[in-house]
Amino acid sequence: MADTATFETIHVDDRTVACDGGNTALGHPRVFLHIEGQEIVCPYCSRKYVLNEGAGHGGH
Repeated sequence: MADTATFETIHVDDRTVACDGGNTALGHPRVFLHIEGQEIVCPYCSRKYVLNEGAGHGGH
């Protein structure tokens, strides 16, 4: 039987992302996450943020 717990994957161009759980009734406080490698998972809602290829190489 397949795992029914699927979480949203969001592709981004910046290494720093803000997550608030989206427009659901069970949102969470806004947190800022920094992508060190290629992806990061929000510790509150398990949304996965994936860095687009070639993105995130700016000098910030």
